[in-house]
Amino acid sequence: IAPSTCLERIRLLRERGVIRGYHADVDLPSLNRGVRALVTAQVRPLSRAVIDSFQRSIADLPEVLSVYVTAGNDDFLIEVTTPDIDALHAFLTDRLALRREIVGFRTSIVFRHLRKTTLEPLP
Repeated sequence: IAPSTCLERIRLLRERGVIRGYHADVDLPSLNRGVRALVTAQVRPLSRAVIDSFQRSIADLPEVLSVYVTAGNDDFLIEVTTPDIDALHAFLTDRLALRREIVGFRTSIVFRHLRKTTLEPLP
């Protein structure tokens, strides 16, 4: 298609909120973040105020990349990056374990991460 047509389509997608922004694909080890982990957490009491407060405060921590509120056995999925395993352990014990609203958490170390760069239409 012509460049002007492409630009117009992109402009319309941005206006409709389909395209919400543009992001750099950053190599985390280059920023001294060689360890990535997924942490699931359960909080109590389970209320909107506790969920909203926990989500905001956890998202502000420098080790946290993403915070997901989930359904099922766990209330949150937190994506964390640290320089090394010792720093991850310190994050878990000094930042998470001391929080009164957390009743439990589990950590999974990520060995590899693959992210799709294009989305195909669904049937």
